[in-house]
Amino acid sequence: MYLIPSKHLKTFLFIVSSIALAACSESVKYDADADKNGHTTPTTATMAANQQLADTLPLTNTQDFEDARRGLIAQDPNLIIANHENREVWSLPAFSFIPNAATPETAAEAANAAKASTPASVNPSLWRQASLNSIHGLFKVTEGIYQLRGFDLANMTIIEGNTGWIIVDPLTSAETAKQALAFAQQHLPPKPIRALLFTHSHIDHFGGAQGIIDTLTESEKAALRIIAPVGFMEEATSENIIAGTAMSRRAMFMYGKNLQRSERGHIDSGLGKGPSFGSFGLAAPTELVHETPTELNIDGVPFVFQYTPGSEAPAEFTFYLPDHKAFCGAEVVSRNMHNLYTLRGAKVRDALGWSRFIDEAITLFADSEVYFGTHHWPMWGQDRIRTFLSKQRDTYKYIHDQSVRLMNQGFTPNEIAEQLELPESLRTEFSNRGYYGTIKHNAKAVYQAYMGWFTGNPAALDPLPETEAATRYVELMGGAEAVLKKAEQLFENASTAPANAVNKEYRWIAQILNHVIFANPSNAKAKALLAKTYDQLAYQSESAPWRDFYLMGAYELRTGPPAQGLNIRTMKGVVSHAPVENFFDSMAVTLNGPKAEGKRLNVVLNFTDLKQTYLLTLENSVLRNKTYSGNVKPDATLNLTHSLFLDILLGNAGLKETLFSDDLSIEGSKLDLVDFFSLFDKPDGKFNIVTP
Repeated sequence: MYLIPSKHLKTFLFIVSSIALAACSESVKYDADADKNGHTTPTTATMAANQQLADTLPLTNTQDFEDARRGLIAQDPNLIIANHENREVWSLPAFSFIPNAATPETAAEAANAAKASTPASVNPSLWRQASLNSIHGLFKVTEGIYQLRGFDLANMTIIEGNTGWIIVDPLTSAETAKQALAFAQQHLPPKPIRALLFTHSHIDHFGGAQGIIDTLTESEKAALRIIAPVGFMEEATSENIIAGTAMSRRAMFMYGKNLQRSERGHIDSGLGKGPSFGSFGLAAPTELVHETPTELNIDGVPFVFQYTPGSEAPAEFTFYLPDHKAFCGAEVVSRNMHNLYTLRGAKVRDALGWSRFIDEAITLFADSEVYFGTHHWPMWGQDRIRTFLSKQRDTYKYIHDQSVRLMNQGFTPNEIAEQLELPESLRTEFSNRGYYGTIKHNAKAVYQAYMGWFTGNPAALDPLPETEAATRYVELMGGAEAVLKKAEQLFENASTAPANAVNKEYRWIAQILNHVIFANPSNAKAKALLAKTYDQLAYQSESAPWRDFYLMGAYELRTGPPAQGLNIRTMKGVVSHAPVENFFDSMAVTLNGPKAEGKRLNVVLNFTDLKQTYLLTLENSVLRNKTYSGNVKPDATLNLTHSLFLDILLGNAGLKETLFSDDLSIEGSKLDLVDFFSLFDKPDGKFNIVTP
């Protein structure tokens, strides 16, 4: 995966915001039984649409419930994890409104209970997935392989070696990883940790590494093997450095950060309940996997690695355990359709290459009798595993091939997304359903990968920006009051629309109201109705990220943007491993070009602890960097440690105070340095999304 982004660094945010409905005037009436976030009741039209979907799926199929419950050793339904400041970073009881599918006596009872408890405000297929993802605890997958599920977004796997334990993917944050390990140690034989494996470069699979390492003795740390795919360090530290602020803001929508955990709020993320929000870290690998197959013996356990770069993550591997006949699919395969494009923002993934890697795994590991992944629950049996892998493989290839077929017939991304549907043999598999990725935004990703943003229509070549276009649209349609009156009538009429047409009606209402709000963001009535419309689209969404995007949109229409943006300071444990050049590139994209016009400065940064010196050159409103060779006379030289430099960039140390302190030394003009650093924007990650 993709956090920080994710994703990614699968970017995780900490927001403190009001739940008051202050953004709307008092004259706007909400449903009397709206929840604390203002989310309204599902309409009869939404309920009919959800029922129609429920009638097409075998929601009481027991196989997933049998698999997800199998091997349970112990669980902690009251699990709440806090950080050193006693701030909650993970709470299982927050999801107690979802019936615990692990407690009924049989899997059939669990499946029936999940279906029977489906709220009217949740897509019934997504509710089933949320019920399965709520099955928490320590599980025995097979002899010598254990998993901790429900301690974070991802799973942590523990493999028994000859003398100790091998940890695979130590979760998102140090707090959850440490707690998960402590829980496992209560029920497994006491043994030292011999190795850490990072399957890929998304933060929910490595961010908790320090929580494991901190439990080791100095001698155990010195002997610890850390194994990752080639490119891991670069990808783990770089994905969100350049575009991290924008991606983080959108990740807040994707993971429903400000939403209540409730039947009308956040219920799941598709991959799991959601990410933890603790302390993030990173440990540098001691060994890298760079080809297929790579065979390693780790504490007496034979491993065969498959190198899968550019599939679900830029740096990723799967592996096979021959002695156990067990295949770990990492996140190349999972119990849902994944993202070719992730809504928080990231580079598009290669659908065709992804499909080929799954096909390669089918051939390489054909005798697998156990499958386990870094999300969701395992699977047993050669025939079932082969069918599962084959249908995952063919899902990504079908989306690729059919999107390109329609693209070559001249269809636009929206037109392709509207008509593309998986064949019945693929869409009826729950493991291919769009709980995380969707066929619609994945089809658009394929188009983007080949053709980019332009559809070829000259009208789309240089369109007016959103606010100006919205103002003109509303004027053309007779003004805001006329548009709002029509939208209200359309919303009322939606209740009588056929179930298969309801979604389109709400989508159309959302489009026209969005114009009204971008033309006049203070129009409280339009914001209230659009928020109510987003509620309905959320309740119908099978994709958890789509649901959260709609609900977060509704939430911010009612409350306004967040009071606090990205808390980048929590990322120091990760970004401290990034190459220094990456930070200079990040600085360059915050340079205010118009403000820097006409200025020319040469600044040398000498990192006294790294014994590295760099020249930053500002010219033509562009910042360049290179290793300093002494051939240019600088306007100022800054001598400091790498750690202090990070503190300045991350906001842990005030710039002006630091420049005039004894913590560093300056050669040349301090005023030039102050002037230089004043040219950079300081994005706060609080920009508007649902209003201009």
